[in-house]
Amino acid sequence: MSNSLDKLKALTDRLEEKIVTQKSLFDEPESREPKEKDVQTAQVVENNASIEVKQEKSVSKSDASESFNLADDRAFNMKRFKELYAILGIESKCENFIDIFSYKAMNLSGIGIRDEDFGEVRSGKYIQIIVISYESEGDQKKKAKNISLGYFGKGETLSPEKKNHIIEFVLRWRYEKVYQNLSHYKNLISKVDN
Repeated sequence: MSNSLDKLKALTDRLEEKIVTQKSLFDEPESREPKEKDVQTAQVVENNASIEVKQEKSVSKSDASESFNLADDRAFNMKRFKELYAILGIESKCENFIDIFSYKAMNLSGIGIRDEDFGEVRSGKYIQIIVISYESEGDQKKKAKNISLGYFGKGETLSPEKKNHIIEFVLRWRYEKVYQNLSHYKNLISKVDN
């Protein structure tokens, strides 16, 4: 497995560890140590629009030595995602960078990104990055619409570097969507608390 795929897998593993850590916060609240609050903010600005990254970091004795910083990680993810956006030529299909986050889902056809087939090119398949949006049709339900953001030809003709860029682009988009969803639900919960 190439170095880039190893890095992507490590990034995915770190995210999964963080999710497990977050879930464990709800298991036994009485056994947790009191925590001190620390709010950090980072901002990613692109095309006159910005995505504000806020992190409320709980610090305990066990967390103090942890060097993993979500705000920095999110800012790095966004920076790298923007680089891949340019490298893959996605701006030809989605001109405004921030608009790419208005889609509900992003999928990859022709290359596996699940654990059991990660990075494997499917024989005879064409490689595409596909996003899903929902459009209203009058008074009826919303209808899902698939849009191709990038077509890269047959999988067998794809260079390993290009394949890694495509995989990383999809994973980094999903990674950012996790942060956006987290912020959305934190805001909703804060409205309930008030």
